[in-house]
Amino acid sequence: MPALTYNRLFLLALIVVVPLIALIGSASAGVINASTFSKVAIEGTDPVAYFTESRAVEGKSNLIAEWNGAVWRFVSEENRKKFESDPARYAPQYGGYCAWAVSKGYTASIDPNAWSIVDGKLYLNYSKNVRKDWQVDAAGNIAKADANWPKLKADLE
Repeated sequence: MPALTYNRLFLLALIVVVPLIALIGSASAGVINASTFSKVAIEGTDPVAYFTESRAVEGKSNLIAEWNGAVWRFVSEENRKKFESDPARYAPQYGGYCAWAVSKGYTASIDPNAWSIVDGKLYLNYSKNVRKDWQVDAAGNIAKADANWPKLKADLE
């Protein structure tokens, strides 16, 4: 077997190292509950509208921003600018996973219409029925979810 030449070794390094760097980079970008193929967060719902309109509003596919490895949709340019200026203020807690599930130590998908704002933060739930259960002790559930989220997030990364 011939010895590896410098060019072959360099090519081999590119084939192995570059994908690893990309994988590491994407893992550190953050954890957002987004659709598998399009990477759209909150099922396309405008995160700012929860705060400004007090309801879930479908964002437009041509008004987007990318943050934390996900695509976020907005109903207006004004909402997109608000989000881009302070995304952590508008993004849902726990990466957009169900707050009730995170309080119980696991992750679950959400219904964008099952939401709450508590102390200026957006929380999403699996369903409106789950939201009712979560709201019975929102403060306690938030404390439990805050404690569980670092491990769950690490597992997702």
